[in-house]
Amino acid sequence: MEVIGLIMFAPPLHSTLLLWGLGLFSPADFGNLPLMDSAASNQQQILDNEHLRLLSIFHYVKGGITALFACIPIIHVVIGLVFILAPQIFGHGKDQPPAFLGWLFVILGSSFILLGWTFAALVLVAGRCISRRKHYTFCFVMACVECLSVPFGTVLGVFTILVLNRASVKELFGRKPGL
Repeated sequence: MEVIGLIMFAPPLHSTLLLWGLGLFSPADFGNLPLMDSAASNQQQILDNEHLRLLSIFHYVKGGITALFACIPIIHVVIGLVFILAPQIFGHGKDQPPAFLGWLFVILGSSFILLGWTFAALVLVAGRCISRRKHYTFCFVMACVECLSVPFGTVLGVFTILVLNRASVKELFGRKPGL
């Protein structure tokens, strides 16, 4: 059973372990065999890389969806422009909407679009930083901010926080595990 476990967790040594299994080597020839520790850390690194890859993809998707939904207030901007540029469509004299109402629609609609696109861009940048294993603090802060975006942002933010808090992931980002 030990040979099978070692072969499964240490593929580069498969030929040596095969010879050991045939009785050509003894366990003393291998010293203390730190293969299980390196195999476990190798599996953890594979798991971390896969989780970070998936988080990066989900950040790209979330950023795209956020940018798309941020375009909804374009309707308000168009209505505001119609209030300003062609108020006669809504009637004559006192039936026309006041111009300040049009400006209110344009300013608020434009502000929401700008804020939405900015947030979408920041989510996309966070996804790119996760894929490159850079700017740990920025990624962590963005994960916290994404938790406010219910329901998908909350799920993505929580999973990102959980993954980024692992000591092995902090090492991938070039940080000391204690920080």
